Amino acid sequence: MSQRDYYEVLGVSRTATDDELKKAYRKLAMQFHPDKNPGDKQAEDNFKEAAEAYEVLQDSQKRQTYDQFGHEGLKGRGPSFSGMDDIFSSFGDIFGDFFGGGGGRARTGADLRADVQITFEEAAFGIEKEVEVRKPITCKTCKGSCSKPGTTPERCSMCGGSGQVVRAQGFFNLATPCPQCEGQGQILRYPCPDCRGEGLQLENKKIQVNIPGGVDDGSRLRIRGEGGAQGGLPPGDLYVIVHVQQHEFFHREDNDIYSRLLITFSQAALGTEIEVPQLGGETKVITIPAGTQTGQSHTIRGAGVNNLRGNGRGNQIIQFIVETPKKLNKRQKELFHELAEIDGKPVKETVKGFFQKLVGL
Repeated sequence: MSQRDYYEVLGVSRTATDDELKKAYRKLAMQFHPDKNPGDKQAEDNFKEAAEAYEVLQDSQKRQTYDQFGHEGLKGRGPSFSGMDDIFSSFGDIFGDFFGGGGGRARTGADLRADVQITFEEAAFGIEKEVEVRKPITCKTCKGSCSKPGTTPERCSMCGGSGQVVRAQGFFNLATPCPQCEGQGQILRYPCPDCRGEGLQLENKKIQVNIPGGVDDGSRLRIRGEGGAQGGLPPGDLYVIVHVQQHEFFHREDNDIYSRLLITFSQAALGTEIEVPQLGGETKVITIPAGTQTGQSHTIRGAGVNNLRGNGRGNQIIQFIVETPKKLNKRQKELFHELAEIDGKPVKETVKGFFQKLVGL
């Protein structure tokens, strides 16, 4: 039986932030937790599936491997999910977040998202943009302690400060949040008046983002340490989502740019030189050879989009379309009739002549 997509399991998009992943997993963990569904094999399977998906996606390196190679890329890595005991041992830090315990994995605060609009040319060559984010920072009054200055929280008498109440469940012990302190391990008698006991304040910050040449619409840039603070942890990361405006003349395929050029019958038949626009406002004179047909193209090498890895540029490809005139004056009609007679190809042909032309196709 094939494995379900991890993003589908958690019900999130592929651009979900760490905070969105955590919220989605917590919801599923609470819904399918064995303590709430005793003896329900399907709930147990759903619980294990959600735990496995979260364990991979919340780890940046494993998530990158999964995004690129799928389940095959993770073979030989990660924990075993053969039983419930494996889940609780492998996901100690995850349940620490939800049930008050601690874990050994380094954690950070909330990741944030910002969206930025750039032009087609800015995406091709790169640009520095300023984005403004509203982010949680450690409260300047209580320094993140959540308590009013001069006071300290009291240790919870029910759980002894652990934040957990442990009880036996089958062959293993199950830790659940302490109902008195809600898993915090302490009681806040005198909350900070400025942050209302949250330990955080909101701040608007302008951040300069270096967008490299070669980004495409939907690219995601990660800026470490510019996310939100949370519970005394180091700030998370800021993810900047790039939105590229469409160009009036060009469209992009990988690092190449394409445009269409209308040429007349005369230009196509006799050949000509035409000045064409390029990215960045430059122009270049190209030669259209005599006898050019619709669909043929001309390539200007190295005039496309910068390679995101810094290895040269793509090409500019100009596709020719021979334009049929819709309106002819009297003299033009006469010339076309003369040309048809010279070619020996009359304007009006019999059905027999038409089928004779199809013979060689």
